[in-house]
Amino acid sequence: MIYPLVVEFAADGIPVAVSYRVLKLARQPFSCWLKHPITDRERDEAYRANALFDAHRDDPEFGHRFLADEARAAGESMSDRTAWRIASANGWWSVFGKRSRGKGKKAGPPVHDDRVQRVFAADAPNRLWLTDITEHWTGEGKLYLCAIKDVYSNKIVGYSIDSRMKSRLVINTVRNAVALRGAVAGCVVHSDKGSQFRSRKVVRELARHKMVGSMGRVGAAGDNAAMESFFALLQKNVLDRRTWTTRQELRIAIVIWIERTYHLRRRQARLGRLTPVEFEIIMTKSIALAA
Repeated sequence: MIYPLVVEFAADGIPVAVSYRVLKLARQPFSCWLKHPITDRERDEAYRANALFDAHRDDPEFGHRFLADEARAAGESMSDRTAWRIASANGWWSVFGKRSRGKGKKAGPPVHDDRVQRVFAADAPNRLWLTDITEHWTGEGKLYLCAIKDVYSNKIVGYSIDSRMKSRLVINTVRNAVALRGAVAGCVVHSDKGSQFRSRKVVRELARHKMVGSMGRVGAAGDNAAMESFFALLQKNVLDRRTWTTRQELRIAIVIWIERTYHLRRRQARLGRLTPVEFEIIMTKSIALAA
């Protein structure tokens, strides 16, 4: 790193011999470096590091695998292992915090059978939806998010955000999802046994759209693990990133992360390293061509 400094000094009129003496440099290594300032390997490494840094700067929550995806999309090919080595050497770590776990609580009897049995798979859109509610404190009090994920593509097909955790929060989420997806008759909607999901209003809303309810247990992450994984990402990437003064600023941050980062930029291994939106577009075209 000192050799370029010698060149700069020389351009400013300071003799190279003087720089040798002051900086205690040997002549021969400097002459070799002057003929070949950097190797092809070092140049490639620098371009890769630059691409990883750009991705990390845009989304500090991304781990090395997602940084590698972004770098490859920008034209810098590398393995996940290489991305880890460069990122770790430069301290470009994902901004993650420890996940807080809620306390278990008693709930009434389920209003639906468990039709999923921890098999979170679907061969087409609108076959299996997962839903749950998460909460987070702001300076104005708690903010609640109810979201629905389509297991087929992991896309969040509907969500609603409110300052109160009532059945209306779930109903609005279902209606938003139905408005977006259209043909949903026969779709299984799986949740835990939370009181909001057991309410008569929610049961009637599902029946109105000819959807089938399904319920796991309260506080059993395994019974709704695929939805819990989404909320874990949201917790680490948005909710725990800073202190939120108002509900409105947290609401905006949640919407931006879901619509911009999760849907459009976060590639997923289960989807063949595609984003949820890319996966649905490609698979829809494939089905249309096959027909």
